[in-house]
Amino acid sequence: MEVENTWSEDRKYTRAPPPPLPTPRNSRKQRRNKCLAAIVLILGIFLTLLILGLTGFKVKRPVTTIHSVVLKELQTSLNIPRLKAYFNISLDMNLSVKNENKIGFKFTHSCVFLNYRGQVVGDVSIPAGEISADKTIYMDLTVTFTADQLLSNSDLYADIISGTLPVSTSTRISGKVIIGIFKIHAASYTSCDIVIDVKNKSVAKQTCHSKTKL
Repeated sequence: MEVENTWSEDRKYTRAPPPPLPTPRNSRKQRRNKCLAAIVLILGIFLTLLILGLTGFKVKRPVTTIHSVVLKELQTSLNIPRLKAYFNISLDMNLSVKNENKIGFKFTHSCVFLNYRGQVVGDVSIPAGEISADKTIYMDLTVTFTADQLLSNSDLYADIISGTLPVSTSTRISGKVIIGIFKIHAASYTSCDIVIDVKNKSVAKQTCHSKTKL
């Protein structure tokens, strides 16, 4: 005896309906949410930097100090009948740049200028570099002054005859402190008024001044 089992089932497959298209109202809401998120992010960065600036991470100016100016070489020769002066002077300078910030300070290429009565008569380069947080770098520089370009300056003859020669130096160190996406520029200025004793071949007087700027 055979028993035949039959089984059947009607299966119906239906496709899911497509998602509804965004309405203009929903699009405006999404754009508004994105704008609010961007504003919150910008305000968060600004507040973070503000808090850091009011605490230990407040940007401070670099401090440039000239510790000493020493007369390295002095050669003078005066020919009064021909009104000619042969003059050569070299000054050794020791200066430092201090970074009082909690992050590094990058400075650009700069120079130390030697001036005689308002005219630049010599210079020496300071290469660009970086100073780590709370660090000080020291530099030993030599700047040379020759009188070839001042032979027509009557003040030079008078100063050599009197035995004292007034010169001055000026230095500007500028750079930036980077905090996040912000770059804060800072500069330090230093100048020295120097009186050289021609007879004794030494520095008779030295007065230096410094100022900084953000």
